[in-house]
Amino acid sequence: MIVSKLFNQFFHSQTSGGILLIFCTAFSLLLANSPIAEFYDAIWLTDMFGHSFAHWINDGLMAIFFFLIGLELKREVFVGELSDTKKAILPVFAALGGMLIPAFIFFLTNKGTDTIHGFGIPMATDIAFAVAIITMLGKRVPLSLKVFLTALAVIDDLGAIVVIALFYPNPELPLDFTQFGIAIAILLGLFALNKLKVKSMIPYIIGGIAVWWFMLHSGIHATIAGVLVAFTIPFDKDDSKSLSAKMEHALHIPVAFIILPLFALANTAITIDGGGLAHFSIPLASGIFLGLVVGKPVGITLFTWIAVKLGLCELPTAVNFKRVFGVGILGGIGFTMSIFVSMLAFKDPSYINEAKLMILVASLTAAIVGFIVLKILLTTKQDYSD
Repeated sequence: MIVSKLFNQFFHSQTSGGILLIFCTAFSLLLANSPIAEFYDAIWLTDMFGHSFAHWINDGLMAIFFFLIGLELKREVFVGELSDTKKAILPVFAALGGMLIPAFIFFLTNKGTDTIHGFGIPMATDIAFAVAIITMLGKRVPLSLKVFLTALAVIDDLGAIVVIALFYPNPELPLDFTQFGIAIAILLGLFALNKLKVKSMIPYIIGGIAVWWFMLHSGIHATIAGVLVAFTIPFDKDDSKSLSAKMEHALHIPVAFIILPLFALANTAITIDGGGLAHFSIPLASGIFLGLVVGKPVGITLFTWIAVKLGLCELPTAVNFKRVFGVGILGGIGFTMSIFVSMLAFKDPSYINEAKLMILVASLTAAIVGFIVLKILLTTKQDYSD
């Protein structure tokens, strides 16, 4: 199988970034439950130009993360797994199942409670963590399985972005159609620059910042601006040196090694109490855990099976339903996107803390179980990279 150089760069940056995220999360949890916990929390609450340090990370730097996701999705649509309709159907169906079934499980466990709004939490997959875990299995993992996981996770992220846009507007601001209209007008201007074949990076950067600013004040979550702006960037499927490819390449390192680690440090400072198994009796916690650990693999495998049996697509070489199930378990590593959604879904700090704690527990469980299952299923060490 021929895989683009850009995909390899993306895959390996996600691997390293995922490992760094694990260390940052462990470090943050350690400090949050240490004698210097108050000092550590105060760092993220430090006022910077009228907003806390954590706020700038979550609403500012994370917009760049979403911009990168948009560029990755655009590449997949033009030259990747999503460029061929027949090939695209498989990860699309898998991602759809991996979103709908976890959301349904969460709905069933939280029906009639004031935490029902958190249904979007177990719908997401963390690309960096999932890729890092599957890479730990070495050359025994066929490349086609890695590509399937990556395409699935990218589409999954798109689904999470749509959910955020539709169901999780900025809780601090009512919808301002004037600000939103200005943001859309600037976006249309950037699309016009694309059509006029303007390939200078500067107008897109200035315009992108402006879109983010007006979207931030419109009541729509500002990170959505990152994805929308990404689709205005010129892309030439025959030229790996196009502006889109250059920007994607330039952002991999800062996103993987600065932005996401900062996000992990700022948002996993969770105080762990002695509740233990008692947490699972809480609808919010059980909905998240069951949605990620059970709903993800069941949804991904079930919808993949349906798509194949209906003749809509075929399984890639060296991929079978057992391996799809193994990848589906890794899909239960929600982390970044799940934590992000939990902060949009709730205002009550106790709900946010409970959600974050269970996201970590569920993601750790999915990572360990997924690693073990895939290691058993991939017993033969072969190099499928050719």
